[in-house]
Amino acid sequence: MRGFRAGAKIPAWLWALAALVLAPAFPVWALDAEIGVEELDRLLSLHQMRKPGSRAAPLDILQRKVDEGFPEPVVFSISGVEYYGCNKCHDGEALLDSAVKRMREIVQSIPRYAPGAGKIPLRQYIIQTYQDDLLSPWQFAHATFDTIRVSPGAILIDKRVYGWATHRHETLHLAQPFLGHVNELEAYGLNARSDPKFLVLKHPYFADVAKAFFIPDFDDVVKAVFSGKIRENSSVPAEVQLYLYAFDAPVIDRLTKAAAQMAPLLDEAGRLNRERPLELAYWSDRTGIPSFALDLAAVKLMALPPLTSTEEAQAKAFEIFSAQMGKTDNTRLGYVIDRKKESLMTLQYQLGLTDPAERLRLYFHFLKGRFLAGGEYNLDAEDKTEIADYVRDKVAKTVRILSYEGASPIEREEGEKWREKIKKELADYLVR
Repeated sequence: MRGFRAGAKIPAWLWALAALVLAPAFPVWALDAEIGVEELDRLLSLHQMRKPGSRAAPLDILQRKVDEGFPEPVVFSISGVEYYGCNKCHDGEALLDSAVKRMREIVQSIPRYAPGAGKIPLRQYIIQTYQDDLLSPWQFAHATFDTIRVSPGAILIDKRVYGWATHRHETLHLAQPFLGHVNELEAYGLNARSDPKFLVLKHPYFADVAKAFFIPDFDDVVKAVFSGKIRENSSVPAEVQLYLYAFDAPVIDRLTKAAAQMAPLLDEAGRLNRERPLELAYWSDRTGIPSFALDLAAVKLMALPPLTSTEEAQAKAFEIFSAQMGKTDNTRLGYVIDRKKESLMTLQYQLGLTDPAERLRLYFHFLKGRFLAGGEYNLDAEDKTEIADYVRDKVAKTVRILSYEGASPIEREEGEKWREKIKKELADYLVR
């Protein structure tokens, strides 16, 4: 499917074939769970992030620079093995050995699930045993500038449950050109292609495309999974517990086929992100729609289902969508309002359109008229300065981390390069 011609409509039989051809031969989720919630809870409780060291008692640091198997040399490090007593159970050098091995395999695996990602600019991998402004306990892992910071808890969950999904997610972030919903969409899409449970666990990014084109009762699947029993007061996040126990074989089979069918759309969303990163980030944030890039890709590649409502209802619906998508409160005032949800609710309660499938069909037809009327993407704003102001604000907020006490020299160096790169891209955009 990598040679698929953009803009062509794909017949249903070819999607079915893709489901068989693109499905992983031995997906990680097919393995029996190696650990239960009780045992994982015990391990996570023993490996919580600690308070940082002080100037009077600085943390010990193990560090290693590795050239082989990476696009460029990577510095691997872990702090506090002795300070926090980790050495009572772990050998620091062995932990670095494992880190090098897994990251070499992960970096080399990215093209399999994100073929357009290109070179992964990984220069630093930090096993962070302490909490600070760059990695809070609730984050587990965080990609910054050419750097991945990961907590011991994240390594435990990734190794024993997720099959290194978090590591692949953060690694892909390093290769993405800008910021925003579309980055998370592409990274969770990578996770879903190797493990389709993530289609449900991260459903805001995939639900509407899944419902409209692949799994009409996707909402019911999501509800069934999220109604699974959760152990309260556990160190194990609810999502991890659901991953372990809330999916049965028939559901996994349906999700596997849907993930394979969705792969060309995810490729197209990723391609668009690399081709038009500033405008796509702007519209994703302006509309507050996490799935915006995937929705556009579906409109581009898929034959839209016909509308069943009256022409009068369609005209009124398109006016409602246009009014909602025309609002700029999210980017100007910092609101977080999903304009798709707002529009669909208005269609239901103001226009009396009771069929949720028809409301969703109207949304996709609106996208085609607004953003793909001539077959090519139209991501222009009413005024280019709106996008410029948005980009400058996002850059200013992002590079604040360079002033954090814990920021490394590599992060500061690469952060400044990124700031200059975006400055140039913005200047090029404004004169186009």
